[in-house]
Amino acid sequence: MKKSINIVIIVSVLLMSCVKNFLDIIPESSVTTDILYKTDKDFQDAVTGCYTALRSAYNDMYIYGDERSDDAWHALGNDVTMNAINNFAERSSESVFASTWRNYYLVIFRANVLLSKIDKLDASVIPNKNRHVAEAKFLRALAYFDLVNIFGDVPKVTTDISVSDAYKSGRISAAVIFSDVIIPDLLDAETGLLVKYTGADIGRATVGAAKSLLGRAYLTIKDFPKAEAKLAEVVSSNTYALLPKYSDLFDYTKNEHHSEYIFDIEYIAGGLSLGSHFSNSFVPKSTGSFADTYFNIKGGVGEMNSPTIEYFRAFSSNPVDPRRDITVDTNKLFYRFIQISTVTRKYIAPTASLNDSPANWKVIRYADVLLMYAEALNENGKTTEALVNLNKVRARVSMPTYSGLSQTQARDIIFNERRWELGMEGHRWFDLVRTGRALTVMASYGMKAYNVVFPIPLREIQVINDASVFPQNAGYD
Repeated sequence: MKKSINIVIIVSVLLMSCVKNFLDIIPESSVTTDILYKTDKDFQDAVTGCYTALRSAYNDMYIYGDERSDDAWHALGNDVTMNAINNFAERSSESVFASTWRNYYLVIFRANVLLSKIDKLDASVIPNKNRHVAEAKFLRALAYFDLVNIFGDVPKVTTDISVSDAYKSGRISAAVIFSDVIIPDLLDAETGLLVKYTGADIGRATVGAAKSLLGRAYLTIKDFPKAEAKLAEVVSSNTYALLPKYSDLFDYTKNEHHSEYIFDIEYIAGGLSLGSHFSNSFVPKSTGSFADTYFNIKGGVGEMNSPTIEYFRAFSSNPVDPRRDITVDTNKLFYRFIQISTVTRKYIAPTASLNDSPANWKVIRYADVLLMYAEALNENGKTTEALVNLNKVRARVSMPTYSGLSQTQARDIIFNERRWELGMEGHRWFDLVRTGRALTVMASYGMKAYNVVFPIPLREIQVINDASVFPQNAGYD
C-alpha cells in the first residue's frame, strides 16, 4: 500500500488537462492539491486521471485473462515471467504483479480523493457533480472488481487516508469488497451516469456500462436473480445491438464506438504516447519484416499472447466458425524454422511507431452482455429464454442455433460460446475460475488449487511486514 498512497504521487498524478479529447492529457505537476478542486473542470480533469491510470492497468490484462488460460501462451519463450505464469510457477516478486497492484490502487486513490473533495461542494458550484461522482465510483468499482479477481482478498480503502493509516490497512475478504464497495458503487454510478456521450466525451462510462459491470459482478458472486434482472435492463434498453459483421469489431479503420460498444479502455494513436501496445506485442517474431509487410505494423513486435494451436482446433470446423480465423490466425508462415506462427487478428492495426496502436481493450461489449444474460437466465431455470439470447450471438456469425437443451447442457454450451465469441479479450481465465472449471481444465498445465488467485506482490507484503494483518495468498509463501 505504500506505493499506492505515496505523498509524491498525491501531488502529481491527479492533475490533468484536456486537449483533443478526454484522454489527451497534460500533467501539471507544479500545482498542489490544496488549490486543485475549485471548478467543475477541475473535477472533470480529476476523473480523467482515473481513466488514465486504468489505461496503464489494462496494458497487462492479457497476462491475467489470456496468457494464464489454455487459449494463449508465450510462444517465443524468452520472457522468464511469462513462462512462469504460463506454467503456474510465478513468484510474488514478479514485477508485473507490483505494477498491476500499483496501477489499480492509483485508480482507487484518485477516485477517493476526488470523492472526498467534491462531497464538500454544492451542485450550484459544480454543475456536473452527480456525473463526476458517478464516474469516479464506476472506475473505483471496476478497479476493485479486477483486483479481487486477480489477487483475491485486498485492502479496502474508500477514503482519502494518510500514510500511517495505510500501514494499518489489512486485507479484506473479496466477499466484503463486493458487498461494501463494488456493488454499492455501481448502484450509485448507474443513477448519475449518462446514457451516451458525444464529441470529446465519447468513451466515458455510461449507464449501460455500470449496469453491465454490475451484472457481471452479480454473476461472479453467483447472485443469479440479481444478475438476470440487471442484465435484462441493459438488453431491454434498446441502447445496444450486435454489429452485423463480427469482423467489424476489430477493423480499426472504422469507429470503435459503434452499436455493440459498451465500455473500452481507450487508446489513441498519433505519437502522443497514448496508443496501445497490443498491435506490436501480440504479433509473432518472424524471419524478415513479417509484421510490417503483412500488417503495416512498425517499430518491432513482442510475440506475447499467442493463441495456441489447440485453441484453433477447438473451434467448430463443420461448419467452420467464422470467428476462428479472426481470433486465431494460423498464417502458416514458418519462423525460426521450427514453429508455425499464430496471431490473434483482434488487435491488428497499422502502427507508425512502436506501441502507438489505436486498438482499444474491450472491457464490455453487447455480445458479452447477451451471453452473461443467457447464463443468468439458465441458472435461474429459464433455459428456453437463455437459448434465445445465446442464439442471437450465434446467428450473427451464421452458426447453428440451439433448442430443447437441458439446463446442464445449456450451461456448458453458454460457457463454451464465451470462448468462441470473446476469445483473446481477457475473459477466458476469469470464466474458468468463476465457473469452478479452472483446476479441471488447467491441471495438466501445472495448476494447483491455490492458483485460482495470483500472489500478492512481494513488496506489499514487505512494506506491511505483518502476516497477521497482511498475509500472502496460500501456496505462495
